[in-house]
Amino acid sequence: MSDVLSQNEIDDLLSILSTGEVTAEEMKEEDKKKKIKVYDFKRPNKFSKDQVNTLQVIFENYSRSITTYLSAHLRTSVKISVASIDELTYDEFIRSISNPSIINIFKIPPLEGSALFEINPTITFAIIERMLGGIGIPLDQTRGLTDLERTVVMRINQKMLDYMREAWANIIDIDPLMELIEHNPQFTQIVSPTEMVVVITLDAKIGESEGMINFCLPYIVLEPIISKLSTHFWFSSTAKEYTTETITALKKRIEKAKIPLTVRLGETNLTVEELVELQAGDVVTLERETDQELDLYVGNRLKYKCKPGLIGSKMAVEVTSVVTEGDDEDG
Repeated sequence: MSDVLSQNEIDDLLSILSTGEVTAEEMKEEDKKKKIKVYDFKRPNKFSKDQVNTLQVIFENYSRSITTYLSAHLRTSVKISVASIDELTYDEFIRSISNPSIINIFKIPPLEGSALFEINPTITFAIIERMLGGIGIPLDQTRGLTDLERTVVMRINQKMLDYMREAWANIIDIDPLMELIEHNPQFTQIVSPTEMVVVITLDAKIGESEGMINFCLPYIVLEPIISKLSTHFWFSSTAKEYTTETITALKKRIEKAKIPLTVRLGETNLTVEELVELQAGDVVTLERETDQELDLYVGNRLKYKCKPGLIGSKMAVEVTSVVTEGDDEDG
């Protein structure tokens, strides 16, 4: 029975109350009784609501990443967002896929087993045409991929999988790897037909083409990290505290960073005619005196004063002072 009663149901209810067959108190007691919830043992629910919400956050972040990547790579407008997250059997998912389609099977080390994501052919061929110099109009008739198209799609799909690393970083460090592309759903039995899977559907729009991208993640693949798929674990891992150890490690990384140092000997102005007539052996007079200090730049910023010299047979400079002017402004 729905929450909102129809007019006929209201009339029947009033009729029963008026005849005395059922009293209002009896109806209240019946409503207080524990309701029986139907449970299908063929389709056990293995993902809690909290875990589904965490997957929603993960794939929302992933959608934003691949939207940025495809927009820059295809040089066209791209919009990808999470449409739905459903839990069903693998057989139900396979039966929902058209034949032929673009089914990409991949592994997610260190997790064991395989997963897949299916891209609507409309989206796939729009990407292929953009990659090969077209304007992104999909084919009128669905077909399989040629060898050349398969190579292009494999590279694009691997790059799309690479962006899953960042999306899953707060849960686990993964290294997704493309295995193969299939067109017939019946040839993609990565798990048993009755195995439960979670299907994340992304709504994709590339240029004027629209379609769906379906990620199918079997429960047995996610089982080792299922306890981490919670909003509590997600936010606790993102809110990292800067301890003494992390600060020390950060300083060590910064200290190892390489930066360019440049010593400016001096400046002068030449006409184009003088520049053209320069020959080997000519002397160019600079504005700086020989006993003046030189400018030492860190990147493009003046940081030190120095004097030129030699260390053995190599040219060198000796730092004489630190330039502090402008530090507050530049940070």
